[in-house]
Amino acid sequence: MELVNDKKVQEEKTYGWDVITEECERVYPNQKNTKHYGTLINWQFGGNDPLEGISIYDGGDYWHFVTYGLSELYEKETDNPEISGYGMEFTLKLKKDQYEDEEAELKCICGILQSIARITFTQGELFKAYEYLYTGQTQGMDANRKSHITGFITIPDSELKTIDTPNGKVNFVEFIGVTNEELLAIQKKEIDVRTLYKKLGNDLTDYNRQSVI
Repeated sequence: MELVNDKKVQEEKTYGWDVITEECERVYPNQKNTKHYGTLINWQFGGNDPLEGISIYDGGDYWHFVTYGLSELYEKETDNPEISGYGMEFTLKLKKDQYEDEEAELKCICGILQSIARITFTQGELFKAYEYLYTGQTQGMDANRKSHITGFITIPDSELKTIDTPNGKVNFVEFIGVTNEELLAIQKKEIDVRTLYKKLGNDLTDYNRQSVI
């Protein structure tokens, strides 16, 4: 994954990009120069990362990640006027903690979001709210691979609302880190995603929490 810290300078009309930023700044009005990771080599030019960028907002006790690239960021290219691109952008809230290397953890989440987006770009899979993502891995998703978090459930982002852009609608799909035990319980239909979300009690991805199953 090749990322840079500075905001990418766009020469094209950023119709879709601007509306995403406006919605984020509605929630975080005092964060105009937030941390942003942009890809060095665009996907269409052979790059490995399909997302053009990921912004990270400071939510107080968590970092709020927001992707740019699953919707149409510039001019309209797809045929459906109602939906922008794939009609979604990803978000995730990582709980702040005493990390050995916080920057490594932030980049790790960016890499994970790129990997999930790659599934959409290569396989056409759309991620909607109240689904789960189980990869079968048992190692933690954190940079040191030590946490109990191995996969995700999805909800509508709890703060960012569906937006209407000049290119169509965009939903913000929020990923919440869950444990292997929780994912297996969903697979076995012992619990559904909505019920698990209620049991978690919040929408933060917390590397230090134990399973609620």
